[in-house]
Amino acid sequence: MLEMLSAAAAQGAAPGWTGFLPIIGMVAIFWFLLIRPQMRQQKQHREKVAGVKKGDQVVTAGGLVGKVTRVDDAYVEIEIAQGVKVKAVKSTIGDIIPPGGTPAND
Repeated sequence: MLEMLSAAAAQGAAPGWTGFLPIIGMVAIFWFLLIRPQMRQQKQHREKVAGVKKGDQVVTAGGLVGKVTRVDDAYVEIEIAQGVKVKAVKSTIGDIIPPGGTPAND
């Protein structure tokens, strides 16, 4: 009798790996809703910063708005007022202002 009960329980029991399905599902949700879009944004920002050239209007992460006067591998020189130039780390550039935007040095 005891053997019949254990055999019936073994046949009706779900495999052990099915307990991991909810965890795998949550990881997939986090990947598609949080991690993947953030990686896409970081890639776009890196490409945008790599494409900075002399004459571009930029906004730094600190809020400075200016015109790029020189570009190095890691640094950019930004003119924030007439005759006032600052050296900034390239990765701190937050955005490039499209042409036709408000001029920074007027």
